[in-house]
Amino acid sequence: MSRLNELIQELCPNGVEHKTLSELFNTRNGYTPSRSNQEFWTNGTIPWFRMEDIRENGRILSEATQYVSESAVKGNLFPANSIIVATSATIGEHALITVPSLANQRFTYLMLKDQYKDMFDVKFLYYYCFKLDIYCKECLNQGNFASVDMKKFAKFEFPLVPLEVQREIVRILDNFTELTAELTAELTAELTARKKQYEYYRRKLLTFGEDIPVFQIKEIGTVSIGEFVHKSKQNPNAQYPVFNGGISNTGFYNDFNRTANKVIISARGANAGFVNRVFTNFWSGNSCYTIDIPNGKVDWNYAYFWMKSNETKLLGDQQKGGIPAISKKQVEEFQIPVPPIEEQRRIVSILDKFDMLATSISEGLPKEIELRRKQYEYYRNQLLSFPDNKATA
Repeated sequence: MSRLNELIQELCPNGVEHKTLSELFNTRNGYTPSRSNQEFWTNGTIPWFRMEDIRENGRILSEATQYVSESAVKGNLFPANSIIVATSATIGEHALITVPSLANQRFTYLMLKDQYKDMFDVKFLYYYCFKLDIYCKECLNQGNFASVDMKKFAKFEFPLVPLEVQREIVRILDNFTELTAELTAELTAELTARKKQYEYYRRKLLTFGEDIPVFQIKEIGTVSIGEFVHKSKQNPNAQYPVFNGGISNTGFYNDFNRTANKVIISARGANAGFVNRVFTNFWSGNSCYTIDIPNGKVDWNYAYFWMKSNETKLLGDQQKGGIPAISKKQVEEFQIPVPPIEEQRRIVSILDKFDMLATSISEGLPKEIELRRKQYEYYRNQLLSFPDNKATA
């Protein structure tokens, strides 16, 4: 029997009492000091937390990316070891704040009432708030702006677990969190290293001397824009993928307007200039350029690899103002060196193998990371589940 099970059997074999959030905590919303008062935002010493802090620095925070001055404080600071919970906009996020602080209005502060401070390990409450995050997403007000129903929020229940049990759970979850973070970091580093290795070999293979002739795309193929995409015609069970300005297909059609083995480039939107290739018949939307390269002196896959390796130039050439875009003329005048066809095919053969390996890793490692995250969440949920002693009485 584990140490945790021994403690539960000894201290709470019949379950535990539960109390509502409003019984345990004082709550108060954060706020944003006036931006028009420069004094509030100059030489600040008081951390002012936003969602960006959680995304950049994690869920246990002592430093903020922005600070405000003492003159910006309304009344008292929120005390150290408070928990902030996002109750509007990005619902279902929380953090433990270990210093006196402020936060913006997206957050509600949970401040443990004095009579319960000796009954809880604040780290246990922090972990239990992952359950609160899920609950918040299920208790939204109806309307255009996402917000939590605060009456339901106040009714969320926390277990009054014996302190020794809390500390053992915290110890287990701290260790598991650290191990999960280390594994995720290792997998992410592996993914980054493999991508860099692939990019290095691609760049090396696609570096040519001055003796290799250079052509514009319009000299080796034809550039065309696609047709309007009707949402009503999209069918997830249809055969032909639809490409229209993104980095992947946006759906499926029963019809196609372009045949297989083409280089495509996003024409408009944030991804204008993104280069891809399509091996099947497909529907090209009106935000998608297709480059048709007939069999001859240029292998279409070679053209793809060259343009992909120089994609940053296209992305950097986006026309600014309104919606980012790449013109047909920019694509047509894009330059490509053309070595002998045998050399092109050798390059394609090598890069296809690297591309397959990189794709496999790019799909496999993120799936592994997601699997580890779900495994951790399941284990955490099991550790934080306690029967109500009323139900076992």
